[in-house]
Amino acid sequence: MSTTPEKSLNFIEQIIEADLAAGKNEKRVHTRFPPEPNGYLHIGHAKSICLNFGTAQKYNGRFNLRFDDTNPTKEDTEYVDSIIEDVRWLGGDWEDRLFFASDYFERFYEYAVALIQKGKAYVCDLTGDEIRETRGTPASPGTESPYRNRSVEENLDLFSRMKAGEFPDGAKTLRAKIDMASPNFNLRDPVMYRILHAPHHRTGDQWCIYPMYDWAHGLEDSIEGITHSICTLEFEHHRPLYDWFLDALEIYHPQQIEFARLALNYTVMSKRKLLQLVKERYVSGWDDPRMPTICGLRRRGYTPEAIREFCRRIGVAKFNSTIDVVQLENSLRDDLNKRARRRMGVLRPLKVVIENYPEGTAEQLEAVNNPENEADGTRKIPFSRVIYIEQDDFREEAPKKYYRLTPGREVRLRYAYYITCTGFTKDADGNVTEVRCTYDPATRGGSSPDGRKVQGTIHWVSAEHAVDAEVRLYDRLFTKENPDDPQDPADFKTCLNPASLEAVTGCKLEPSLKEAKRDEHFQFERIGYFLADIDSTPEKPVFNRAVSLRDSWAKQEKKG
Repeated sequence: MSTTPEKSLNFIEQIIEADLAAGKNEKRVHTRFPPEPNGYLHIGHAKSICLNFGTAQKYNGRFNLRFDDTNPTKEDTEYVDSIIEDVRWLGGDWEDRLFFASDYFERFYEYAVALIQKGKAYVCDLTGDEIRETRGTPASPGTESPYRNRSVEENLDLFSRMKAGEFPDGAKTLRAKIDMASPNFNLRDPVMYRILHAPHHRTGDQWCIYPMYDWAHGLEDSIEGITHSICTLEFEHHRPLYDWFLDALEIYHPQQIEFARLALNYTVMSKRKLLQLVKERYVSGWDDPRMPTICGLRRRGYTPEAIREFCRRIGVAKFNSTIDVVQLENSLRDDLNKRARRRMGVLRPLKVVIENYPEGTAEQLEAVNNPENEADGTRKIPFSRVIYIEQDDFREEAPKKYYRLTPGREVRLRYAYYITCTGFTKDADGNVTEVRCTYDPATRGGSSPDGRKVQGTIHWVSAEHAVDAEVRLYDRLFTKENPDDPQDPADFKTCLNPASLEAVTGCKLEPSLKEAKRDEHFQFERIGYFLADIDSTPEKPVFNRAVSLRDSWAKQEKKG
């Protein structure tokens, strides 16, 4: 039996366990993830997905995927399809419970009619600007609409005519009659419906009035039998309105619980800003590997396991804070260290000729696929007289503590032999173009029978067998820790990182990487973790670096 203490319950789990102990909701747990289909999901949504699905799973409950598709001017089936794919990829399983707010439009309308009949909703002719102007201030109450005391009969007639399409956009709204003096602005007669003559991606032209989010959200939860409506913290001040609508209608009332949303440094999470980056071509699309979108992270090389582990590590809090993106990167490193097979790739090749190796011959050397997983076994890699090493692994004049190749020094070639530099050649500009070495045949496999040690080990590929490839090195999209700082008047795009993508061509890789599959992860030894890009073909392999072996930014900051 393990003596490791279990992780303590988060505050949401504490609420749920208290509800279960009290027999609340017939001891059911039913959660949902309710995205608006107006953009692609990002890492912040991943936290909500993992929380909602993970909570339902932990308590043998149910989980719904529901689209809050109440604004047809910003929504698209492209977003619906991408969200379904992303939630499924992360491991969320809604079984047969895929719902849309638009499934309930008729019921929303009937509920609105019921509120009118109760004298708790009215049709208002004020424009949007006029409604805002009459809401008051935190220190002063709002001003009641001159249309607030219309009769039930007049309101029912006008609302029916709104539904029938008799009025233009913005001419009228349906508002809840609550309290224009409430200290909570959300209760100052909020708008429930607006007129919008726009086709909907699912209902077409059937409707020209559309429910506001605050009106629809609680009704959806109630209709679906949700027990715990888990929302991010910005909805805390909307909870009294959520409760008011359900209580006024006297229908099943789920419990809304708010938690702190995910914020990452060097990242923006605003859908509007992410859309701006896409539309203005600062990135190649929603799935650009520099984007914090789930599809972008997936294309870059992130795994669902790493993202779920990241969400588990950061936990669930009641107060907003910013998480260091290094925590996300470390979750990926930890995951890929266990699963990624090792390969050798030279990104900036320098030719090395081993003078005493027989010309016209090659041999197959044995290399470990993954030292963290013996079951992955070994592979054969070709070795020949001419190889490539990284340019940085040779120095004409070596600085202190430089243990790689330099004239007269012996180093180890990974899985191969000890070699000693005997000379080199330069071009007219003084760049080293070729290094000449000798090898010790007795050191096959990378160890010496006489017990001598070398301090440096470098990777390599056989020139004759190497695969030419492009390798894309991704870095953080922003240079500023908080590019979304509301106190900074500068446009967030002014801190875009010009070095966020380096496409390195002419790379030389192990021949086995020519047939790399899209879902295969590799560790290029001494360089980082990589995944074949969707652009990759056997004729032109393209690999994305998901993450480096270490946090290079932390090293830079330490130097500074």
